[in-house]
Amino acid sequence: MRKLFLLAMCFSIALPAFALEVGDQAPAFSLAASDGKTYSLEDYRGKQAVVVAWYPKAFTKGCTIECKSLAENGHLIREYDAAYFMASTDEVEDNKKFADEQKADFPLLSDPTGEVAEAYDVKMPVLNMAKRVTFYIGKDGKILKIDRDIKPASSAQDMAATLGELGVARKE
Repeated sequence: MRKLFLLAMCFSIALPAFALEVGDQAPAFSLAASDGKTYSLEDYRGKQAVVVAWYPKAFTKGCTIECKSLAENGHLIREYDAAYFMASTDEVEDNKKFADEQKADFPLLSDPTGEVAEAYDVKMPVLNMAKRVTFYIGKDGKILKIDRDIKPASSAQDMAATLGELGVARKE
C-alpha cells in the first residue's frame, strides 16, 4: 500500500498543472510592448474584450505572415470593442524592430522570461518560445475561446469573425 501511495505521489508531482479552458479566469499580465508602453490585462476589465495572439518568434516566416495580416487588415478587428495584441517571448527591442518592419499598428507584447507564456500554457519546453495560440478574453477577464488552429495569412479576418461569433459588441 505504501509503495502505491508513493508511486501516486510521484505521478502527481510530475504532472503539469491543468491547462487553461474556456470559462477560466485568464492569467494576469503586465508586459512591455513594441510601442514603448506597458499593457496589463487588468486595464481592460469591465471595459473591453482582449485578444492575445501568441506567436513563436519575430522575423520567422509564419509569424511575419500573421503580423502582416493583422497590420493590413486590423480595421476588421477594430470594428469590435476589443483590444488586440500579438505576444511572444522575444525581447522588446526585437518586437519593436519586427513591428516597425511589418508596419504593425497594434502592440506586440514581450515576455522574455516566458513566465506569462507559461501561465497561458503556451510555452514550449526548453525553447522559451510560445506556441501559436490565440486567446479571446471577455470584459470579465474570463477566457471566451482558445484558438489553436491559426492560419497566419487570414489571421485578422479569422479574429474578426471569431469576435462576431462570440458576441463581442461592435463599436458605434
